[in-house]
Amino acid sequence: MGPNNLDHKFIPIIGISIGDLNGIGIEVTLKSLENPSLFSRLTPIIYASVEALNFYSKLLKKSHLNFNLIAKPQQADQYKINVIPVWKKPVIITPGRPNATGGKYAKISLETAVADLKNESINGLVTAPLSKELLNEQGFSFPGHTEYLAAAFKVRENLMLMVKDGLRVAVVTGHIPLVKVAESLTIKLISEKLQILIDSLRIDFGIQTPKVALTGLNPHAGENGLLGSEEQNIINKVIDQFNFNGYAVKGPFPADGFFGSDEYLKYDGILTMYHDQGLIPFKLLSKGSGVNFTAGLPAVRTSPAHGTAFDLAGKNMADPSSMTHALLLAGTLAQNKDH
Repeated sequence: MGPNNLDHKFIPIIGISIGDLNGIGIEVTLKSLENPSLFSRLTPIIYASVEALNFYSKLLKKSHLNFNLIAKPQQADQYKINVIPVWKKPVIITPGRPNATGGKYAKISLETAVADLKNESINGLVTAPLSKELLNEQGFSFPGHTEYLAAAFKVRENLMLMVKDGLRVAVVTGHIPLVKVAESLTIKLISEKLQILIDSLRIDFGIQTPKVALTGLNPHAGENGLLGSEEQNIINKVIDQFNFNGYAVKGPFPADGFFGSDEYLKYDGILTMYHDQGLIPFKLLSKGSGVNFTAGLPAVRTSPAHGTAFDLAGKNMADPSSMTHALLLAGTLAQNKDH
């Protein structure tokens, strides 16, 4: 697909799947797209219906927003809020009250946007939050966006990478129960995730020789086997092998001390062992404006680092910072892939 032209500069087309209709997805999207400077960096396309967008525009007192209805991404106007209508009939929206309708149309929006991402009609995708429970009721058999995209692109391994400026935190195990984490950690899995992280830091973020830190699994990184053996038997072996192959990898660090001090600032990327071990410090440090990037895909996908926030939906209280950063990062990464 040929890029848009602005003095021959590549301006990526970024699709937006709107997530659960009754959550804050549309609200943070519309608030983000109020920022005129965004349009110099990317061309947005929302996969929804004009009726749904008008509903929230009125509710949020943003009736000044105009939507450019298009049939396909190639018709997108860089300086307008483009909309590909993925459903036509009226839908009852109940902000803050989750129901099957929200899950149904979140699925339609996502599937249509991913189809365009796969055929390269769009250069990147930002996914607004959805309810995994409601989506699963619609026959969606994946624990989240990340796993769905990996299957769509036939990628066996990918990586959840949380990004805020120079802070990049990845997780080896993602959406699995905590009780299954230890048994899932193998030399093979950690090595695959670490390689994806290093490759992404080099290719997506332009860091030629990235420095990467790994955290341990157990308290105090196992205390030399006293509090667990995963560090000695698995994680250390991965680190040794990568250093032998010429990479700059250190650890395993006790996660509490690592994030509780300034140690994390010394690294271009951090690989943690499980979801909350990485995301709790990341969300504290990023102060609500972090972004979730799926590394290891052939295409660019980002999302805000928060959920549907049904308790805030419809109240005009949702902070769009994370969505704005997700859009900007998607645009930057799409430009990097184009080079």
